[in-house]
Amino acid sequence: MHNDDPWQHTTVMRGEAIDALVSATDGVYLDATFGRGGHTRALLARLSSRARVLAIDRDPQAVANALEGPARIGDPRFSMHHARFSQMAQTLHAAGVERLDGVLFDLGVSSPQLDDPSRGFSFRFDAPLDMRMDTSSGETVAGFLERADERRIAETILDYGEERFAARIARNIVASREAGQPLRSTGELAKLVARCVRTREGAQHPATRTFQALRIAVNAELDEISSALRTTLEVLAPGGRLVAISFHSLEDRIVKTFIASESRDSVDRRAPFAPSAPQRLRAIARIKPSAAEVHANPRARSAVLRVAERTDVA
Repeated sequence: MHNDDPWQHTTVMRGEAIDALVSATDGVYLDATFGRGGHTRALLARLSSRARVLAIDRDPQAVANALEGPARIGDPRFSMHHARFSQMAQTLHAAGVERLDGVLFDLGVSSPQLDDPSRGFSFRFDAPLDMRMDTSSGETVAGFLERADERRIAETILDYGEERFAARIARNIVASREAGQPLRSTGELAKLVARCVRTREGAQHPATRTFQALRIAVNAELDEISSALRTTLEVLAPGGRLVAISFHSLEDRIVKTFIASESRDSVDRRAPFAPSAPQRLRAIARIKPSAAEVHANPRARSAVLRVAERTDVA
């Protein structure tokens, strides 16, 4: 397939994800993280002519890639929508869809976002300090660092990056700002963090955890995941599949905890003698990428794919 998009993306665990997702070849499916469409294309290839596939993405570039140019998906079974996780229900309603046979999440940042210097996601390039997944709205990292107080910055870097030098990094960010030198570029931030982080983890760049934390914060990624998982329960048909691929522990913890909590009967402690709420999901699998895939695509090494199935409980 020819593609005029210069920022390519290697789809992680494509076969495993589609195998886990498809329960009915003539069903209705949602790719909640279209990216560059690797999973969607594989899904369409697996389904019958009666099936339907919807995709959403908050990144306008991903949406444009699906709809325009040589890389567009012209399949009549497919529709593309610009939306966030938290807008899933509204998107489905507008598309006239009540129930889904499967929902796929490929979480985190995509390779095109990381590899396009203009997006400001990576410390490998000196670029405007942006990191928004949706470049049409919201606050940039530069804006956040210019207005947030030291405590908020430190808590963000610690909570979302698990960076033990978070307090020192925040203190230096605020000091630079107060000296009339607010951080505007990825290079400036990376250099500042490198001065604050005294030890490295193997070959990892000292700014890795800080960049992750700030990206998660400005995109409200973890809140979006939690909201989308709750919505998924309401839109999955009985027997429908939830498939989620996570790339770091914070994402995977949310998915793992959600599936575990919904895969057992629950009791309302405020009314211990009331009937327990029956389980709404059945956990099916936890899958890691093969050694061959990790060798071919090192970015797959931290991926975890979890699969659950909606029970027939209303």
